[in-house]
Amino acid sequence: MKQLYLLSFFLFSIALHAQNSSLTPKPFVLGQTIELESSQLREKRIINIYLPEGYSNGDTTRYPVMYLLDGSANEDFVHICGLVQFFTMMQMMPPSIVVGIANVDRRRDFTFPTTIAKDKKDFPTTGGSQKFLGFIEKELQPFISKNYRTNSSKTLIGQSLGGLLATEIVFKKPDLFTQYIIVSPSLWWDKESLLAIKPIFSASPMDIYVAVGKEGPIMEGDAKNLVEVLQKNKNIKVSFGYFPDLNHATILHQAVYKALEVLNPPKKSK
Repeated sequence: MKQLYLLSFFLFSIALHAQNSSLTPKPFVLGQTIELESSQLREKRIINIYLPEGYSNGDTTRYPVMYLLDGSANEDFVHICGLVQFFTMMQMMPPSIVVGIANVDRRRDFTFPTTIAKDKKDFPTTGGSQKFLGFIEKELQPFISKNYRTNSSKTLIGQSLGGLLATEIVFKKPDLFTQYIIVSPSLWWDKESLLAIKPIFSASPMDIYVAVGKEGPIMEGDAKNLVEVLQKNKNIKVSFGYFPDLNHATILHQAVYKALEVLNPPKKSK
């Protein structure tokens, strides 16, 4: 009887342990986080990386890369990865890598120097976009290309001041990316001086999606003016989205959803 009791207690303990083990929470891993030392910016930068389902170091497949400004975990990285995952799952776009650039000082990194005295006083760190652009071109993109299986497709997503930076790149270094998603760009910066310069248009084909919501005559007018400038280059396929039911705070998610639809049209059946 004693042996039977011990056996029953042993089996009960195993079952209880198994039950408790199954209830132990496990981390839900969305991607990877790396810390990249930047000589261009003279600081360490956090980079969040989402890899598509099935990505494996032993695989030979190469993937498009989407670079996301405002890519901190508590900013836009998680929900933009969700859009990419959904579009991939529905076979509406190819599996892609998402590279989220976490912010340190977005007013510094996303803006070129301003001539407006009040802005200089209120935001003394502004005007560092050239260094940040150098970080993207000379450090981040080479790092991603070296350490991940990428192809030649590179998309940049930027909103607000991030949209200002994306526009500056289109005008000054367009070949850094093959596609641009520019949402509610803050082209009012420095009295709209960026729109007054002559862009360095790329000779390579390029897709650009520009979006704006119900954000007032200046923001809406500047976005439309940007589209008109881009349309002058026959190598650029530019699309424009106006979202009258959304504002500066709510537009990004739906605008990127629409941009992914436009930039990945369904293939025509033969």
